[in-house]
Amino acid sequence: MGECKLDHSRQDVLNKLEQQRDHLPEDIYSSFSSYLEKERPQLELNEAFHLLKKYDLSSEEEQQERNKKMQELLQNN
Repeated sequence: MGECKLDHSRQDVLNKLEQQRDHLPEDIYSSFSSYLEKERPQLELNEAFHLLKKYDLSSEEEQQERNKKMQELLQNN
């Protein structure tokens, strides 16, 4: 995943989460939903967006790596 210069809003991340809902493990989806109930720093929102972006098109190996990164992001908050 390359660097992106765009800032993504909480709503952008929520929309992306809903787009990927059927492809995400249920525990990650639930944790993400709770995580997004509060305001989050811009860097975290950007990271969350890019972890979700094109998740469904990623290989199983890439999805596992993203799952780990998502769990780390969600557990630290």
